[in-house]
Amino acid sequence: MPLSIFGFQALWSPYLIGVLVFITIIYFLVTIKWRKDFKVSEPLKKGEAIYFVLAMITIYIIKGSPIDLMAHIMFTMHMVQMAILLLLVPIFLIKGIPWWVWKVAIEAPVVRTLFKVLTLPVVAVFVFIGLFSFYHLPSILDYIKLNETLHGTYTFVLFLSAVFMYWPLIQNMPNRAHMKPLHKLAYIIANAVLITPACGLIIFAPNAMYETYTNGEAWLKAMELCVPASTLSGLSLSGPELFTDMKPVADQQLGGVLMKILQELIFGVLIGTIFTRWYRSEQKDPDKITADALAAHQKKWESQQQH
Repeated sequence: MPLSIFGFQALWSPYLIGVLVFITIIYFLVTIKWRKDFKVSEPLKKGEAIYFVLAMITIYIIKGSPIDLMAHIMFTMHMVQMAILLLLVPIFLIKGIPWWVWKVAIEAPVVRTLFKVLTLPVVAVFVFIGLFSFYHLPSILDYIKLNETLHGTYTFVLFLSAVFMYWPLIQNMPNRAHMKPLHKLAYIIANAVLITPACGLIIFAPNAMYETYTNGEAWLKAMELCVPASTLSGLSLSGPELFTDMKPVADQQLGGVLMKILQELIFGVLIGTIFTRWYRSEQKDPDKITADALAAHQKKWESQQQH
């Protein structure tokens, strides 16, 4: 059965286009026209603008195009959507928003302390993994997908936790502590390891676990998240099997596998980028390690002489 039966609004989310265009306009007004109001002389960098626009385009593709509709029909597409939304878009946003805009946002009185705590590496990674794993417990996911407000709220909180998780790794604000390259590599590996049990539960489950992808009544109710109820009421639908030949358990297993593969690909690019920059910085100053070692040895020798 073709997806076109759900109508243009469900397929292409014109309201989301309007929201994202509005956000983009505000972004360029703040970073270009209103920049002097913030007493900032640093111009918007071309790379920052590209990253931000990429974030907006990516959000629309995964939440406004037919991919979002398919994510409510196939668990595989749901996991692809989650991987891109949580593991790729935050990178684009952190890199796309100038540091001085971030400074204004995160140093607001109400935000400062909370942001500082939630972006501590250990806290950030466990909060993100915890929220992601909790969301994909069968009873939790089914319950959340049956309530539009709860679904939107939890998705937003989960996305924020992904931003907090990436912040220690990617942020490049001046006059702030930055993770050392070796610590960044360990941080990424820890993320990959900790998310594995959640993916493993999905991949190796012997049966399909989610009612909203197998039970016709629950699925139809969950479809109201992306299809107007008035449209659904005029359709005669029994379940997601009308749109795919894949067995529910195979769909679920493929979703878990793709989530893990996409995560490894994104994290692999990050590891390669961090390692390359680390190597180049060492090549630019090959005597740095030796000089530091000699200085430490000299300081130790002088201390011994004083005693």
